Amino acid sequence: MENTTDALARLKKGQAPGNREILQEISVGSEFIMDFWKEKYFASYLARGGSKIKFLTGRTGSGKTHFLELLAMEAENMGYIPVNLSAAEVWIHDFKEIYIAILRRIKLMACLQLCSHEVIRQLGFQPETIPAEISFADYLSSQGKLDPLTKREIRRQLEQLFLVNPLIDNNFALACAMLTGGILGYPTLEEPSHKLLMLWLEGSREAKLSSLRRLGLSPSKITKYNARHMLRSLVEVCCLAGYKGLLISIDNLEVLVSADNTENIRYTRLKREDAYESIRELIDEIDTLKHTMFVFSFDRSLMDDDTRGLKSYQALWMRIQNEIEGKRFNRFADIVDLDRLIDEVYTPENIVKMSTRLAQVINRLDDGANAISLNIAEELHAKARFGKVSVPRRVILTTLQGGAE
Repeated sequence: MENTTDALARLKKGQAPGNREILQEISVGSEFIMDFWKEKYFASYLARGGSKIKFLTGRTGSGKTHFLELLAMEAENMGYIPVNLSAAEVWIHDFKEIYIAILRRIKLMACLQLCSHEVIRQLGFQPETIPAEISFADYLSSQGKLDPLTKREIRRQLEQLFLVNPLIDNNFALACAMLTGGILGYPTLEEPSHKLLMLWLEGSREAKLSSLRRLGLSPSKITKYNARHMLRSLVEVCCLAGYKGLLISIDNLEVLVSADNTENIRYTRLKREDAYESIRELIDEIDTLKHTMFVFSFDRSLMDDDTRGLKSYQALWMRIQNEIEGKRFNRFADIVDLDRLIDEVYTPENIVKMSTRLAQVINRLDDGANAISLNIAEELHAKARFGKVSVPRRVILTTLQGGAE
């Protein structure tokens, strides 16, 4: 009930509901881009090993966060791991911070658990037949099958899975092999060693390199310079676990040019330029990543502010600007401007449909909403190109006002 109460409060503020069932119920028109991305990217290009960066923009209330939540749900249904980040919470001028945030949300040990199942299958056993409370090694031991030959084969399978994979950094691979061995129960991994490996993978300063060398690694600290390489390794481990890849969305990028609630500037000029440079480097190196889509989302202020916004950093702007903007919406474009969907998506008929679904949800949870009439929808559509309020936000406000402008 708390989840639906939160969703209702968010809807009344014109925000995405943060509730999957409600999100699907009120979504209208998103399939225009969503189905295209699912077919062209998730079902084919990314699945075959490609990687892509998209930029999502629009006026306040244009449905950016709503779209990202829906996209995450669709990507997950298609076998990808969605990671939703906010530039208001994660420092994006240092790619190491992005990598760490992704790593923490992915739940690496759960992925390595799935990798351990592959080792078990390669040894001729079925993971589901092994009792949950004991390790694979203990199970083999109880069957009298944990002989030197079997131990050697476990080591060989771990090596095949991680250490000979050219897409995984050598130290990252060794850490994952040791952690997976710990899950299997062989080779044995003591708790302090487990903790040390996790600290290093998370880029923690607590991970002493001298201690890691005693475990057989020859590591260096994870920095903004090698973090993209570490991310590639992480994605590959996720693919070994059976996932098709990663969808990484970073919302609220307009924080680069705006103050927070206390009117403090979060990004100084130098940090802002470092953030732009970090994105520029990611674009230039995107082909070194596999099975990964990045979506950066931001309010129009980041596009319109010539002195601090994207256009102020020429090296980045040259790489992302759309060369030609035709009358029809280009769904292959790297910058997706939701405000340009008026003719294709936000027709008067779809506005009525959006309002009707929204009113049904709100009245089921509370009351006070009335669906917009076709006449009002036509007025909203006519005004849609002007003013600061986007179509979705106008639909929400008008529906909450009893269906009248």
